[in-house]
Amino acid sequence: MIMHEETEKKIVHVIGMGLSPRDLTQSHLDLIHQAQVLVGGRRHLETFSHIPAMQREIIGPISEVLEFIREKMDTLQVVVLASGDPLFFGIGKTLVDHLGPDRVVIHPNITSMAAAFARLKLPWQEASWVSLHGKKEMASLETAMNEKSLLCVFTDPANNPDAIAQTVGAHNMPWNMWVLERLGTPDEKITLLDPAQTGTESYAQPNVVVLKKKEWNDPPGPLRLGTPDHWFVHEKGLITKAPVRAVVLSMLRLEKHHTLWDLGAGSGSVGLEATLLLTQGLVYAVEKNAERIRQIRANAEKFKVKNLTAVHIDMPDGLDRLPRPHRVFIGGGGNVLPGILEKAAVFLEPGGLIVVNAVLLETLTMAVKRLEEMKFKTSVTQIQVSQSRKMPWGQYMESLNPVWIIVGEKEK
Repeated sequence: MIMHEETEKKIVHVIGMGLSPRDLTQSHLDLIHQAQVLVGGRRHLETFSHIPAMQREIIGPISEVLEFIREKMDTLQVVVLASGDPLFFGIGKTLVDHLGPDRVVIHPNITSMAAAFARLKLPWQEASWVSLHGKKEMASLETAMNEKSLLCVFTDPANNPDAIAQTVGAHNMPWNMWVLERLGTPDEKITLLDPAQTGTESYAQPNVVVLKKKEWNDPPGPLRLGTPDHWFVHEKGLITKAPVRAVVLSMLRLEKHHTLWDLGAGSGSVGLEATLLLTQGLVYAVEKNAERIRQIRANAEKFKVKNLTAVHIDMPDGLDRLPRPHRVFIGGGGNVLPGILEKAAVFLEPGGLIVVNAVLLETLTMAVKRLEEMKFKTSVTQIQVSQSRKMPWGQYMESLNPVWIIVGEKEK
């Protein structure tokens, strides 16, 4: 009997309007026309003013709207009209939380984010979003720009496209920036904006911003010791940071004729900077990831480096095909690091050095233990770097992950 009563309870239908009423399907329209109570924003209700249903505009405290729905839902069919998709910055979550998931059915529709990427013909499965609604600073946008390559930014009148452009223009990578105004309306407008050209231009509400990171066609300057990280093509921050690179290169004690193995090379940043010191030597940047091999080669071409070779192998297999090294740097290796160390130790010239970067205690312990078992003289240096980050009224210091640098010297 209880189960029967539960099934008799009326369901509140929450219908996403998409960009405009044109995005509603026939099933959406059928539900709206069957409604006895319509709840929504003014412009949504005006679209269906001809329907003989009680109407309640969503204004004032949301608690009053929820109480109104709760009073009507047991005896009347309630339909709530929501902008875009109800569960994407919409009222859907609030209704589910307050009415219970068993009393609410969500009917999704097109979001402004999906529509924006559709207008720009950009695949968006890798995209992320940032909401600046009500935010007093751009910290969330700055963080996303450091970590992601494709973003949809939700604006408000204060955090408008001009304000966003100032943040984008100050970033250390170039970006394409599009402003999409009043999507789905007759006066829809799309603008490709130069972030450097910020000023007094006004943008119609609502609007969204799409940001797509560009790659430098040419680096802003020549390869140097301490080359800025963002000059390298690299994968989502997977790069040995410039201050750590400087310490690593000093510990390798490179001489101009040396051969260096850069194992687990990533973007190749360490090996590429090492070529500046190896004027008569060679660097072999070894990676198992095909995309990172492409990045190494792109960086070598970008900086016009001739004495570095990218080698695509799954270590430790294949290392025996390389010329014997005087120095080995291991920036990555994961759970096969012991095998890499053993193979590198066999081929390393007498008196040569193996330098290992570790961010995990387990890697530190294992590397030191294995090197000492192979009769290497070892030393460990910990480096902790903090870099300044901007805030609205000044700067603060943000710590990078600490890195242990293990140096092993082979007997002569």
